[in-house]
Amino acid sequence: MTCIRHSGLLHLSAVACLAVLLTGCATQRVDWSNRVDNYTLDQAIMDFGPPDKSAKLSDGATVAEWLTRRGYSYIYSPFASGFYPYSIYPYYHETFTAPSSFLRLTFSPEGKLKAWRKFSR
Repeated sequence: MTCIRHSGLLHLSAVACLAVLLTGCATQRVDWSNRVDNYTLDQAIMDFGPPDKSAKLSDGATVAEWLTRRGYSYIYSPFASGFYPYSIYPYYHETFTAPSSFLRLTFSPEGKLKAWRKFSR
């Protein structure tokens, strides 16, 4: 009897974990084209926090830039081992690098979104 009860609990736990995992993967994508002329600088600051960089242009427009994903690098050594420095395998490593991603929003002098751009560097 306890075996059946534990099996049911295990099954319920697996279903709950799967539901949490699938819910976490369902992120919403922002359609910036629909937000042009409807989105303000104040809304952007409420959504993303203060911009990482911003500048006021001579025509009164404001350009603001947010870091959306920090870049990273890592080194992978498939045959190297910290325990065997004089391994029989050739020592080599591979370096993988992902760039940082940014969102640049340009606002009119009235504070309305007039252009947007996503880029990496």
